Amino acid sequence: MKKQSKTAALFTASITMGLSVFATTAGAEFSDVEGRLAAEVTEAKERGLVSGYIDGTFKPKQAVTRGEFARLVVAVYESAGGEELPEGSSKTFKDVPAASTLGPAILKAAEKGWIAGYSDGTFRPNEPVSREQAARILAETAELASAAESFEDVKDDGAFAGSIGAVERAEFMYGDTNGKFNPALHMTREQSAATILRLFHFLQKELVEQFDIEEATIAEMSAAMEEGELSSEELVRFYLDRIEKFDQQGPKINSMISVNAQAIETAKQLDRERAEGKIRGALHGIPIVLKDNYDTVDMPTTAGSLSLEGSMAPDDAFQTAKLREEGAVIIGKANLHEFAFGFNTYSSLGGQTLNPYDLTRYPGGSSGGTGAAVASNFAAAGLGTDTGGSIRVPASFNNLVGIRPTMGLASRDGIIPLALTQDTGGPLARTVEDAAVVLDAIVGYDEADPITEKSNGHIPDSYTDYLDEDGLKGARIGVVKALFGEDEQIIEATEQAIDDMEALGAEVVDVTIPNLDKIMAYPSLSSYEFKFQLNDYLASLGENAPVKSLSEIIESGKYHPAMEESMRARDAKVSLEEDATYQDIIVNRPKITTESLMEVYEEQDIDALVYPTSAILPQKIGGDQGGGPNPKLSPFSGYPAMSVPIGFSDEGLPIGMEMLGTAFSEPTLIKLAYSYQEGTEHRQAPDFE
Repeated sequence: MKKQSKTAALFTASITMGLSVFATTAGAEFSDVEGRLAAEVTEAKERGLVSGYIDGTFKPKQAVTRGEFARLVVAVYESAGGEELPEGSSKTFKDVPAASTLGPAILKAAEKGWIAGYSDGTFRPNEPVSREQAARILAETAELASAAESFEDVKDDGAFAGSIGAVERAEFMYGDTNGKFNPALHMTREQSAATILRLFHFLQKELVEQFDIEEATIAEMSAAMEEGELSSEELVRFYLDRIEKFDQQGPKINSMISVNAQAIETAKQLDRERAEGKIRGALHGIPIVLKDNYDTVDMPTTAGSLSLEGSMAPDDAFQTAKLREEGAVIIGKANLHEFAFGFNTYSSLGGQTLNPYDLTRYPGGSSGGTGAAVASNFAAAGLGTDTGGSIRVPASFNNLVGIRPTMGLASRDGIIPLALTQDTGGPLARTVEDAAVVLDAIVGYDEADPITEKSNGHIPDSYTDYLDEDGLKGARIGVVKALFGEDEQIIEATEQAIDDMEALGAEVVDVTIPNLDKIMAYPSLSSYEFKFQLNDYLASLGENAPVKSLSEIIESGKYHPAMEESMRARDAKVSLEEDATYQDIIVNRPKITTESLMEVYEEQDIDALVYPTSAILPQKIGGDQGGGPNPKLSPFSGYPAMSVPIGFSDEGLPIGMEMLGTAFSEPTLIKLAYSYQEGTEHRQAPDFE
């Protein structure tokens, strides 16, 4: 067995081996574990590495026998490699019958050279394993090179010195406060648990080095799982560890409102299905994060508001259900600008999310939590919602790809609404190909959202079929310079992107959109529709809804104080049918926008319009952000738009470019965006570690 394949499957090994060496029980923390090793014992239990007794105890000071320790490392190794070790010879030790409980493992370990017996031909499996013996076994199993040790009670030329030095260097085992290793002392159950956990982390680190999970694409993850080099459980634990380390600690990105307590169990089930030959879809076993305005039957859906804390939807949102059907693991729910009102991504429940590229800046919004989480490698990809730029602006600010689909391509059922005339959901991902895979999963007709009937006949077999490196060759791109804004760095990056598209084979022409000023003067309909549509959503929750209306939310005071004025203004709306301004907007705004855009597309014979996603860089937290007017064209027309990374400012802030298409032209946009991505490679992970 090669070391790489052994290490690559570590997580599956450590978690599925069962460890029948220790009696089994599940549930709360052990009643008798305390002291300096308590946290490690608890984590080892949570990871499935150890278990205790039926009475809830662990018996931490009880010694582990030589046979038990041999069985433990064999179980780890076999599961890690995905294959059983060769049976050892029953003649190896006088006192180890092959048919005994521990016999097969002991003989396998002996065959590998990890353990040795005594001069009289015995192994003495029921004797406690000493610390120096455990060090030798661990070093051999992990294939550690011998190293010098630093302990005064270990002879430098002793038989175990090199192994003790190796496990000391690898931080598997330590000495006491007096600088002694105590080589002859027995290994206790708590010491064994802590040691195995450290081995787990050591091999986990090697796994990350050998297979770069952080920036791997969904296709690469899926291929690794199919080849047995990776598992869904590994991915989930990897991302959960990063969330714990970087979202809740360290830089404290604060992108996540909640994590799914069932994520690991779901991943285990998906791994079992894969082993049985059942693959649900292209997202089988892939961890995905959802903006916390998508209904999830197994987690609260809050829109970031304290007023909805703990609110449980009766079922999944349509897009959530579609992801699960494709085998995705919903790893958690991301923060958002409360009720999706703005571009700053702060909420009364989730607080302020930080931009992982500059912790003093906004991450964009309202899907800024999803954007920051995906950029920070807390999930493989995510879903956001977009009413006026809320997918594309976070994509731009977090060096991601974001797709706002054609209105009617993906259902809004089960998404807390902001303005259904403009609302839609879509993917945020690190690459165009990942965004295409997620888009495949979430589109389609839903009788609960009648507008999706428009999608019938417009959905390809797979959007990934349009991942064409030569997609820009012969394409005709319209450049809308009127939307370039005034920031010189954004202008420079956009002009360079246009030059790059030309170099990749596109024909680029400057275009003028008729009536552009008039179109941009129209407001978003969130200030009109929100109250009525939110109240409808709350009613759909039934008797368990924590609040029944926007008025009740305001009365509760459970919302971010910065939202006071806008919430009261929305609540003051009495009727949409009798509001002449609203009626004018819904009739005339889409008409003038689509007619003006189609005039450009048809007369100039172009495939897409391009301009900066946002003409404003991420601003300092505490100031004003805004998204600018550029994102309006897509929601006002209902046409699809993609934001793709095009570089960074002098301060290292990401810059994005929007590509706008015509109705259901997502295949064309994906083709163009993928070709640009592959020809320029602007994706860079944030450096906050």
